[in-house]
Amino acid sequence: MTILSAINIYPIKSCGGIALEQASIGPLGLALDRHWMVVDGAGEFLTQRSHARMACITPRFVDGTMLLSAPGMPELQLAAAGEDGASVQVQVWKDRVAALDQGERARQWFSAYLETDARLVRFDPNEARACSERWTGEHRATTQFSDGYPLLVIGQASLDDLNARLGAKGAPALPMERFRPNLVIEGLEAYEEDFIDTITLEDGDGGAVELKLVKPCARCPMPGIDQRTGLRDPQWPDEPLDTLATYRANPRVDGGLTFGQNAIVIGGVGGTIRAGQACGWELNF
Repeated sequence: MTILSAINIYPIKSCGGIALEQASIGPLGLALDRHWMVVDGAGEFLTQRSHARMACITPRFVDGTMLLSAPGMPELQLAAAGEDGASVQVQVWKDRVAALDQGERARQWFSAYLETDARLVRFDPNEARACSERWTGEHRATTQFSDGYPLLVIGQASLDDLNARLGAKGAPALPMERFRPNLVIEGLEAYEEDFIDTITLEDGDGGAVELKLVKPCARCPMPGIDQRTGLRDPQWPDEPLDTLATYRANPRVDGGLTFGQNAIVIGGVGGTIRAGQACGWELNF
């Protein structure tokens, strides 16, 4: 049986995640996922690639507020709906988009923790950041501050296989949180998600949410960062990329080391998905 075993959102790009028991699916994927982003003084996005301590910024939502905690910092309280601050232009990869500045308190907090000029912005709801049509084809899709697509899907068996390979060389196993998926699927064969075209999830109201897996996720060094400490394993600083390099180079993305599949929503917008529910899927060949 194939089931949706986990649902995760990452409210602030490259910061801590939140596990959900259920979630509503919109055209942008999961509500509030990568809805906020940290940028430098020039509006360029900041991530764990250059600021690994971002992993330790932990968000939680309580009574209409977003509470942020980080080691050595007082808790920062912001409106969960976002602050309607000044419109600023920010850069996320090749895209220049409008965003809403989240105020001086947030700027001071992030700048102090990251020890650099840093601002928090939220995605402007009037903005439409398009996903690459090269990969989405006839389906038009948009996203917020994700790297490029609304959802990331990983099969549990793929991580199990990677961990077996790591264990064979004496390296420690890695938790799924290192790869920051939105949806984790159990019941597939290892890397079977590479060959899936669509995933269907019944929404409980007689409808169904349909996701299309559109692009392999090429990996940067971020999975080597412990998401609880913001540190790399000094004995294995180049894992898991070293191991992935032995078998996961993908010509579809110019030889990038892929793990997981980016996905878009093609049906059932407004439906609700739940951890533990069965899911159907169709192969792409």
